[in-house]
Amino acid sequence: MSLERELKQRSGSKCELSGSEENLEVYIVPDIKENGLKTALYASKTCIEQMNDSELINPNHWRCLNDSMWSEHDAVKIMAWRMLNRIKADWTQDLLAMMYMEDEVLELAKASGDGEDEADKLIHRDVNGVILEHGDSVVLIKDLKVKGSSMVAKQGTAVRNIRLDHENETYIEGRVDGQQIVIITEYVKKT
Repeated sequence: MSLERELKQRSGSKCELSGSEENLEVYIVPDIKENGLKTALYASKTCIEQMNDSELINPNHWRCLNDSMWSEHDAVKIMAWRMLNRIKADWTQDLLAMMYMEDEVLELAKASGDGEDEADKLIHRDVNGVILEHGDSVVLIKDLKVKGSSMVAKQGTAVRNIRLDHENETYIEGRVDGQQIVIITEYVKKT
């Protein structure tokens, strides 16, 4: 059974966050290496846009988390926790205080850096000092030999949908020629 069919069945063909029945898509929770049903949810296009771009967040849209934060599914709880931390309103802090998550699920939720003080967050910057975010696209500015293989990532290669390393601000991950590699940020330029 495909992931989308499993999620559709699990969610009853509704957004697992907002309950909407329109424009639904599979959403893979970012910043978690594990893939599959545990790290995916069925969400509306509106929710996905706001989860991917903090500038688009409409706090009133997310009042739906009052119900969905109690989901039995880890991916839903993780994204509910992350969105409540991104909104920073009195009502979100009240919901966060009530929310219960097992320690290992909370660690996965914190992998995105949400909930940390701004001073404690790692900031990834490209060669020009531009801030890199999860999901950005970058271009390699020089040929890079990939350790442990004979592959050379060529200058000018586009790397889409990067992931940030949450332990080291100089590392990002991305796919080059079908292979997931770690890239040092001083060798990339944001597009």
